[in-house]
Amino acid sequence: MHEKKYPFAVRLTGFPPREQASIAALLAQAPPSGPAYLRLLDDSLQEPDLTIANGDDYHALAALPANGMAELHPALVVGECLADHGFPRVPRPVTAEKLFAVMAALVARRADAMARIMASGLPYIPERRRSPRLDLDLTDPSDYIMRRKSPSTGAVLIIDKGAAFRDHLARLVATRRMGVEWTDSAPAALRLCEETPVSVVMVNTAASSIDPYQLCSAIKRQDTGARIAVVLMVSCSYPYDSARARACGVRGLLDKPIPDRALIGALQRLLSLPA
Repeated sequence: MHEKKYPFAVRLTGFPPREQASIAALLAQAPPSGPAYLRLLDDSLQEPDLTIANGDDYHALAALPANGMAELHPALVVGECLADHGFPRVPRPVTAEKLFAVMAALVARRADAMARIMASGLPYIPERRRSPRLDLDLTDPSDYIMRRKSPSTGAVLIIDKGAAFRDHLARLVATRRMGVEWTDSAPAALRLCEETPVSVVMVNTAASSIDPYQLCSAIKRQDTGARIAVVLMVSCSYPYDSARARACGVRGLLDKPIPDRALIGALQRLLSLPA
């Protein structure tokens, strides 16, 4: 019987569509003897376990974590790099043998770093940027200060078939005094968003009686809708429509099953919560 492996989340940045599709296809064919990988969609709010960046794209390189965080936020660069930032590189054309060898070493190093943090009792601090870094080190710090927002005070509203996920999230954030509400009805969700302070709406796309895109559009048409972040929770089989999601104002998605660390990290960014 094969052991079920938890996939490491991988984000691809800066690649043209054809090359991105080619690398994504390689990730889906990871060798059975090594780690498994889940390629995050562009709209995913989950923090990646590993980032693969196009060395020809300056913005992709600028978005990579600082070298001091390389163990916890590993990254590799494909092709020649515009400047040497200390990240491991995989030459073009990308071969499965070279790619998976480098990735396996990086995720193993990350696992060791995470284990050391847990053993020390220190808290793990996730990436909390709400948007990509503007450049490598050239932006005036005051520009970033102006972009910061005060923490939101509204509740998190879960729209799902049942209340199990709501109860789980409430336990995870019990010490943060964060309100967590639930409904299985689109009209009730709209009423709650209009009449009560709501900061984040999380919609389980498996709730077949609800069209998540129509619901998001309806929320955004309300007077209070502009300040509400709508997040879709999707399974790998769900036909997520990125263009439609962005058009109706969806903030992003989280892939199910959602690890607790990814869930809390996404809420910290969406609500501007302290670590």
